[in-house]
Amino acid sequence: MPRDLAVPEGSMSLHVGSRSSLFNSGGWRTSSVLLGIAVLVMLGLFHADVVKMVEVWWIASTYGHCFLIAPIIGWVVWQRHGELGRLEPTGWSPGLLIVTAGGAAWLMGEAGSVSFARQFGLVIMLQGAVVAILGPMVARGLTFPLLYAFFLVPFGESLEAPLQRVTVAIIMPLLDLAGVPATSDGVLIHAGRYYFEVAEACSGTKFVIAMLAFGILVCNLCFTAWWRRAAFMTMALVVPILANGVRAFATIWVADLTSVELATGFDHIVYGWVFFGLVMAAVLAIGWRWFDRAADAPAFDPAALRRDVRHGLRPIIAAALAVAISAAFPLWSAAIGGRSTPLPARIALPDIPGWQRAPVSTRAIWTPFYPEADHYLFGRYTNGTDRVDIGVALYGSQRSGKEIVGYGIGVLRADDRWLRAADDVDLAGGSVKRIVAPGPVERIVASWYRIGGTTMSDQRRVKLRTMTTRLFGGDTRAVALHLSAEVTPGRDARTELAHFLDAAGPPDRLIAAIVDRP
Repeated sequence: MPRDLAVPEGSMSLHVGSRSSLFNSGGWRTSSVLLGIAVLVMLGLFHADVVKMVEVWWIASTYGHCFLIAPIIGWVVWQRHGELGRLEPTGWSPGLLIVTAGGAAWLMGEAGSVSFARQFGLVIMLQGAVVAILGPMVARGLTFPLLYAFFLVPFGESLEAPLQRVTVAIIMPLLDLAGVPATSDGVLIHAGRYYFEVAEACSGTKFVIAMLAFGILVCNLCFTAWWRRAAFMTMALVVPILANGVRAFATIWVADLTSVELATGFDHIVYGWVFFGLVMAAVLAIGWRWFDRAADAPAFDPAALRRDVRHGLRPIIAAALAVAISAAFPLWSAAIGGRSTPLPARIALPDIPGWQRAPVSTRAIWTPFYPEADHYLFGRYTNGTDRVDIGVALYGSQRSGKEIVGYGIGVLRADDRWLRAADDVDLAGGSVKRIVAPGPVERIVASWYRIGGTTMSDQRRVKLRTMTTRLFGGDTRAVALHLSAEVTPGRDARTELAHFLDAAGPPDRLIAAIVDRP
């Protein structure tokens, strides 16, 4: 005898939310295909930035962890697909504003030759495409993986200098405890028989950034209380900094006990293969007992996200508009990027009253590095007592790969024998750095830049001025001026530079005498 089957209220919703049902919905299939196509087209439009980003991941060990970010995002999204299946994707016009904001950030980065801004803008455009095509309910469910995508962008170079100083501050007292005589000059340490450089790669930046990404992932998956998350993140950042200082000390100590070759081999093994794994394991072991989120807990409550969607769009229209908006920015860049201010056929160092040209130093050889400059000059002046080196680089215009400021450009090149020891007090409006090299030898270098008709010393202002000039028109010429003097016993290098400027005039007049000659 047939029986009536009672279907409990809400059972259909439970079935729709099962983990195998995400793509059973026609709406999800259509929206997913449209999103995939839009993302592929946008990646194609900005392929140069994608390639550059991956190159940085590959070349710079600081960003090797970025190769794991995309798979992690995919895994986190898959972990949520049961909850996502209970939401209906729909196009949403405000998401296009996010695409526009990302495009504007990309354009400013392109105009200012700032790779970080271009790549940051690209990620925002992709996030905007997700929001525009899948809608606000789904986007709220994907908040964490969407924001986690920012870790695809290489960042954190500004942490290197302070972390180098922290590492030196950890090393020196430990060497003293170990009985190793040592002195430090900035990032250069003379310990026992050897000189050691606490280079950018040894600063611990790569572990701090990787642990930041790892810690945020753990906080999202394993904690619910904000105070527990804050405590875990603090530990995740402090532990690798301290451990890196101990590692650097151990390397120097081993070198003092054995040889620098043996210590370097030890350091490469520990630093590259063992260290980070041990630090991660230690951090997890400490934080394990404080985890307060169940492993099978839902990522979010779909019912709390369901609501009427205003400003809706058909997904196909949202996808088409997202692609069209993102394509407008490289077209704008192409339209403005070809401008260049004409340059003189040649430039020359000027005559300075009371000063004569002299052979450059053979003791402390240094030259600023501008491989893409349209004109480049370097020489030495003397007044019989003081000796000052001058370097000048002139660009008719700038673009990606041809920049007047950037990593490895200017005072210090990449993998240089010269190292930045400290910043000094400004001189005549110019930024002053003290640089050192094994020997030891030491210099101070004062720097000025002129973009269009404005002279400045802050490299951030240089980038900003370059950006506004390229976007809105004006003189595209860019000039770098560096004055340098050796630091020797009984001589004041700053005074030598000041004497030179007294004779040559203020920096903007000196620049004009070099580059504005007919």
